[in-house]
Amino acid sequence: MTETSVPRDRRVSPWWRALSILLLIALLLGWATSASMTEQLKAQITHLQGRLVQVPQVRQVAVLLDDQQRPAMLVTHDPQQGKLLLQRLNEVREGREDSMQLWALAGEDAPRSLGVITSKYQTLEMPVAETDLKHVTQLAISAENKGGVPAGAGPSLPWLFKGWWVQKSI
Repeated sequence: MTETSVPRDRRVSPWWRALSILLLIALLLGWATSASMTEQLKAQITHLQGRLVQVPQVRQVAVLLDDQQRPAMLVTHDPQQGKLLLQRLNEVREGREDSMQLWALAGEDAPRSLGVITSKYQTLEMPVAETDLKHVTQLAISAENKGGVPAGAGPSLPWLFKGWWVQKSI
């Protein structure tokens, strides 16, 4: 017996064609989305690395205490900007005829003025080079006549606040 074979239709169904085209489009969209997200992630990483460089790298800190050993002033140094950041921790302010002056103390050496605190605000930036803080062990603040003491002179009044200048672990 011979079987008569009926030739089968070898054409692909239009539904399969549509499905394969749809899957190909989905695959291309997925690839394009992942490539775009990768580029966005790279851009965000680059942006955050740039911002990280701008963040102050505090290496030294001092908490200046009053005569009752209460915190009065927090002092940090940003070597990148060459500035001290002073933050008041109490409500002590200068009088009309007074100025507060910041001093660097290094062992038995005479106190060196780092500048006069000119702001009445809670925080203040004061330009101080890292070399000015070399070998400094303590920081202190004295109340002086308006404008501070003349250059080269030491403090004329006792310390209002005083604290150790500490090297922070890196």
